[in-house]
Amino acid sequence: MTTVERLEELQHRALQDPALREELLATRQEPDAYAAFCKKSQALAEEITPKDLIMAAAAFNASDRRSTNGGGENSPKLEGEDDFYEMFFAALEA
Repeated sequence: MTTVERLEELQHRALQDPALREELLATRQEPDAYAAFCKKSQALAEEITPKDLIMAAAAFNASDRRSTNGGGENSPKLEGEDDFYEMFFAALEA
């Protein structure tokens, strides 16, 4: 299972369980929010590490760049388009 799939599963669970949703949102208030989020996800059997979050964004961005404009670096990256951590929380807050 990929990091994105794990995040989608965790997001689905959080949207079904208001208490879990609040617990996940609370991790953003921790001094090291990435680590707190990952620790919580691991406690919920979703093995996500800070490195996984960063690598998922990098892999997505590299793939996206290869698929546009003949693989050049001309395709503009929209702010936040590859930040799966932020997109995860945006969906929970919506």
